[in-house]
Amino acid sequence: MEIVFLGLGLVLVFEGLVFALAPSRLEELVRVIAEMPLETRRAFGLAAVAIGVILIWLSNGA
Repeated sequence: MEIVFLGLGLVLVFEGLVFALAPSRLEELVRVIAEMPLETRRAFGLAAVAIGVILIWLSNGA
């Protein structure tokens, strides 16, 4: 459970930084993402999951 809270905390820190430091750029990014085809968004999502799994695997001393 400790690791889950750590992960959630890190996500909130990075998400909060985006909102705090570049709110107008975030609006542009949301607009660009909304215009992307569904398959492209899905590919980006799967790539993010894969990178996240690799980073978790590497952080556990693999």
